[in-house]
Amino acid sequence: MKEVNLTILENKKVGLDTYLMRLSGDVSEITRPGQFSELKLEHYYLRRPLSNHDVKENEISFLYKVLGLGTKSLASYPVGMVIPTLVGLGNGFDTSKANRPLLIGGGIGIAPLYHLAKVLVKEGKKPLIILGFKNKDEVIYEEEFAKFGKVYVTTDDGSYGYKGNPVSFLKENQLDFDYYYACGPQVMLKYLSLAFPNGEVSLEARMGCGFGACMGCSIETTSGPKRVCKEGPVFVSSEVKL
Repeated sequence: MKEVNLTILENKKVGLDTYLMRLSGDVSEITRPGQFSELKLEHYYLRRPLSNHDVKENEISFLYKVLGLGTKSLASYPVGMVIPTLVGLGNGFDTSKANRPLLIGGGIGIAPLYHLAKVLVKEGKKPLIILGFKNKDEVIYEEEFAKFGKVYVTTDDGSYGYKGNPVSFLKENQLDFDYYYACGPQVMLKYLSLAFPNGEVSLEARMGCGFGACMGCSIETTSGPKRVCKEGPVFVSSEVKL
C-alpha cells in the first residue's frame, strides 16, 4: 500500500451513468489484477474504493458508475486535477490457477476483469468472457473485451444477447473452462458459487479505512470472519458465505 498523487488525464462518459477515468502517477505498488485503490474526494471524509480497471506503467484507469453523491462528484472532476490515492490495496486474482480461464462480469463488476484479461493473455491464455447487464442500454465494453477472447453478452430482459443472467447462461451452455474469475452483484456471485465452486469471486463492501484496521468490511467465510479490504476483495468461491 502506498499513498500517491494521481493526475487526471481523462474523465469521460462511456455508457449509461458510467464513466472511465484515466490518471497518471506512480502505480508500482499494484502487483495483481483484482486489487483496488481508494480515492480521496473533495468534501468527503472517507475515501472512495474503486477496483483497478486497467494498469500501465505510470498510469491507471477506473471504470465507475454514478450511484450516489460521491461518484456524481467524481464524474465532474476535470482533466489536470490531482487526487490523493491509496494504491496497491487488497488481495487480487490468482492467475496461476487457470489454464482455460472464464471471466464473468455483472454490471459494473466487469471493471476489474479488463486488467485481469490483459494479464491472462500476456501469460499465453485465451479467456472466455461472459458480460451480464440489465438491458441493451447498459451494455458496454463488448468490443474492448473481444480483443482478449470470445465474448458472450447476457441481458436480464433479452433486449441484447442471451435472455437471462450469466449464471443461467453458464448452466445452459457447456463452455470449455477449468477455472473462473467473477465480479458483480452479490446475488449473482452467490448462485455462481453454489453451482460452480471452482473459481474466485471479487466482493464489494462498504469500507472505512480500506486497509484492514477498522474491521468494518468483514464477511463470514468457512474459516471465520475475513476483511474484504485486506484478505479480499478476491476470495475462493467455495470459501465465502454469501
